[in-house]
Amino acid sequence: MTRFRLLVGLGNAGRGYAATRHNAGFWWADAIAARLGATFANEAKFSGDVAKATGDVRLLKPATYMNLSGRAVATLARFFDIAPEEILVAHDELDLLPGAVRLKQGGGHAGHNGLRDIQQQLGSTAFWRLRLGIGHPRDSEIPQQDVADYVLKPPRTEELRAIEDAIARALEAWPLLAQGDMAQATMRLHTDPASVKAAKSSATSVQLPTLSPLPQGETNPRPPLAGTPFEKGAAKPAATDVAKTAATNVASSSKDPS
Repeated sequence: MTRFRLLVGLGNAGRGYAATRHNAGFWWADAIAARLGATFANEAKFSGDVAKATGDVRLLKPATYMNLSGRAVATLARFFDIAPEEILVAHDELDLLPGAVRLKQGGGHAGHNGLRDIQQQLGSTAFWRLRLGIGHPRDSEIPQQDVADYVLKPPRTEELRAIEDAIARALEAWPLLAQGDMAQATMRLHTDPASVKAAKSSATSVQLPTLSPLPQGETNPRPPLAGTPFEKGAAKPAATDVAKTAATNVASSSKDPS
């Protein structure tokens, strides 16, 4: 049975990043620390802010830039002999709408620099992830916005409310997570509120054009509708693969906040 001993919230340290979408993991870490009566203090040897909760549960907010998060996680995990399966990492998730939250173990990093570095530093993908939806720029008012620009900006007021609601629901599920009841925790977390369901419905509803019947005797197919992928020279749909988007839009440097 899974028993979490290390709870990690991902984000960027510093006041300039505090309110950005990329810091959703930090927001959760602060909330769960308050729930557990734990207080963060900077511990340089672990490259981050650490809090001690009940028993041997520890909380961590890496003080490195996002793409170096794994250094803090791996250092603390090895010091206290914490296995990857005993680690829960909360992070912002582009592929989920604001207000949605998902729990999963393992998998890829989908272009998320923090997850990528944790995988590399731990040498494992077996840690658990608490994925906090922040939405994707392609679904925003500025769909051409770079992913890096999007995650490093504050969410809109209604998006922030939705993310805060997701964090509140994650806190309600904590007793189940602490007990190792992943099935019940997953069921609770994956039940979206009405606001998320409505947003999903709106995003997936496509109004198809109504075509008039072919004139009697006409056998040749009609030309394709303007703007469809079948029209000669029409623009292809934007790629929806987050990993590809992030790879082209997010700069990779030794101190990369994205």
